[in-house]
Amino acid sequence: MDITAKLSSLGLKLPEVAAPVGAYVPAVVAGAFVYTSGQLPTADGTLRYSGKVGADLAVEDGYQASRLCALNALAAVKAAVGDLQRVRRVVKVTGFVNSAPGFTGQAAVLNGASELLAALFAEGHARSAVGVAELPLNAAVEVELICELARE
Repeated sequence: MDITAKLSSLGLKLPEVAAPVGAYVPAVVAGAFVYTSGQLPTADGTLRYSGKVGADLAVEDGYQASRLCALNALAAVKAAVGDLQRVRRVVKVTGFVNSAPGFTGQAAVLNGASELLAALFAEGHARSAVGVAELPLNAAVEVELICELARE
């Protein structure tokens, strides 16, 4: 089953590529890899999850935010390579969680992105889940991907 069909079976579709909020591009192809810029939990041009997880938002909100970030990252990958079928695997996920003081549930928040990607791609990925004091636009989560492309 292709990635678009898998997304559809989960009741999801790729969003439009989020417009950058700074001087960068959403994704870059370098050799056999695609590197995405950090993607925020936006949909239809609107930030959907803002604030600190563990104070303003619950872990479940952060989970959904990281899932949305992963969808935005996949949209950036698709825009860079033309077709998600070119992606052999997700190699690395890095997630940043806008964390309240003392909040240590970053791994649970990033499971939203990781579990979605695991449902779409057969092989697992490496991951870092980092708590930060602030994120751009007061976003709750930011996620970036490194994907390996299949040989043509």
